[in-house]
Amino acid sequence: MADSTGPEKFSLQEVLDTFRVCLSEDEHVSLEHYVAGWRGLVKFMNSLGNVFTFISKDAVSKIQILVNFLNGENGSHYVTIQSMVKYELENGLVDVSKRGTHPESGCRTLLRLHRALRWLELFLERLRISKEDGKTSVMCADAYNESLSQHHPWVIRKAAGMAFCVLPGRPTFFEVMNVGSTEKVVEMLGEAVPMISKVYKITEDLYVQNNLLELP
Repeated sequence: MADSTGPEKFSLQEVLDTFRVCLSEDEHVSLEHYVAGWRGLVKFMNSLGNVFTFISKDAVSKIQILVNFLNGENGSHYVTIQSMVKYELENGLVDVSKRGTHPESGCRTLLRLHRALRWLELFLERLRISKEDGKTSVMCADAYNESLSQHHPWVIRKAAGMAFCVLPGRPTFFEVMNVGSTEKVVEMLGEAVPMISKVYKITEDLYVQNNLLELP
């Protein structure tokens, strides 16, 4: 298992704080804070060893694409997810029906992270309500099958199923969250999961309204 106390240490508190400030009063989602929240979730996956590499590596590449947009000459259009969607659609920068000249558009890139966020949201909630001897492999597989697996080819689904079988127990997951006692972890998950869920739902609604949920 990776060292969870080094510079890349995962902090559940940090992720909670990031997703909390992700939303403005009018419920616009800050892309910068969304990306920061995802960096924290990548640390969480990496702190558990190589089990989640098939997701975390892809997430890292998607994060970098979005950071490049934020830091690019059109960065002002990428301040929020809402402004990004509006800008890219109005300027024909999204491959809506088939892969074309914009395979790394902000909308498509974020959609891949959005799908993975649903899996993590479901998994963390299962961890929160589980008993001490709960099987993390089952929780993770159930969350995956309910979300991300629908967008993965068979070979990745098969590899994921095998990876989940070697997941450590619930106490190890709680330990890498660097919060303290089990009670404190459960309490903080009770705050963090609804925040992640809210960001997910706002993004989902935005993509539904703009017919973007099935971008190729």
